[in-house]
Amino acid sequence: MGAIGDFLPFIAMFAVVYFFMIAPQMKRAKQEKTFAAALKKGDKVVTKSGLHGKVVDLNDKDNSCVIETLAGKIKFERSAISMEISRKLNTPATVK
Repeated sequence: MGAIGDFLPFIAMFAVVYFFMIAPQMKRAKQEKTFAAALKKGDKVVTKSGLHGKVVDLNDKDNSCVIETLAGKIKFERSAISMEISRKLNTPATVK
């Protein structure tokens, strides 16, 4: 019991770190990956740098997309698209 009792605080610390830091981060990464894979032409998106536009072309070979903005067309990595803001932009507004 002495050897296990010595390691019990370390095991508890690892469990806390896993459930509060590692598991949510893995879940978020999985959601972002499925979001990037589900992008389609015509989606209104916002990049992580704040650029607003509409997806006009998707390239699966290099995992990029072309976004049309007021300034023209720009090629971005799919991972540069902000998941949260783009989802809010594409959901229809509810009238109260």
